[in-house]
Amino acid sequence: MHAVLGANGPIGEELTRELYRTFTRDIRLVSRKPAKIHDTDQLVAADLTDPEATDRAVEGSEVAYLTVGLPMDSALWERQFPAMMRNVIDSCAKYGTKLVFFDNTYMYPGTTTPQTETTGFEPNGRKGRVRAQIATMLLDAMADKSVEAVICRAPEFYGPGRTKSLTNSLVFDRIKAGKRPLVPVGAHTARSLVWTPDASRAMALIGNTPDAYGQTWHLPVDPGRPTYAELVQLAGEITGRRLRYTVLPEALFRIGGRFVGQLGEVRELLPRYRGDNIFDTTKFTTRFPGFPVTSYREGVTEILGA
Repeated sequence: MHAVLGANGPIGEELTRELYRTFTRDIRLVSRKPAKIHDTDQLVAADLTDPEATDRAVEGSEVAYLTVGLPMDSALWERQFPAMMRNVIDSCAKYGTKLVFFDNTYMYPGTTTPQTETTGFEPNGRKGRVRAQIATMLLDAMADKSVEAVICRAPEFYGPGRTKSLTNSLVFDRIKAGKRPLVPVGAHTARSLVWTPDASRAMALIGNTPDAYGQTWHLPVDPGRPTYAELVQLAGEITGRRLRYTVLPEALFRIGGRFVGQLGEVRELLPRYRGDNIFDTTKFTTRFPGFPVTSYREGVTEILGA
């Protein structure tokens, strides 16, 4: 049995499909209101901030994949993410279940230095501090051998369907809707974006590779690292439209955040848009050289339905 904890989101859904295609059909989907993807899926409704509910979600599983996402709300993250991680670690230790954690890069410093699996944690705000806290909780549990686990870390998303990110919402969703794309902070800095289905497929592969455990892995991205200007140009080539973009200055987020909560929640992420954002995936591509990575052209074409 493989349990997907946080099965409703785009990462969890594609992970479930990849597990079913490639590794097992004995899958348990766990969320507050889980829904089947395949007829054989087992459903467990659970609140992972509740220790007893987490035990029910994990019990009997060989591998548990923690893919839970929360809305961009710092207070909510502070209340719920540490409780979830503590409960999942404890349940996996109790039942001898392997843990695969889907992580992000919010705890990394917002500098132009390339990010590797050994990059130190220097968060720029509350959400980054929460992510550093829960990653450290798991690293400590891995170090003291209380749980066999692996961390799969991804940069900012872009992708099809319900994928949520600044890039999707400000750039590609607006282009698809016939609107002018909006670029956060800078149009000419290199970006590292992960195609969400690639992230899920890579996580399934890592979770089913015994010697991958006990480590942190950066999930694979197209190494091209385009700027937003180049992504908009690519979208124009794909759609056959002449596209112009508007850059949203950092001051807009700072001032607007006083009145619009979501703008305020994004502020701590802005350092990664001031300069190049380079997410190094050499470790993964060296260990899994045959893994097919979706190119930006392929991904943008799928998003825009061209």
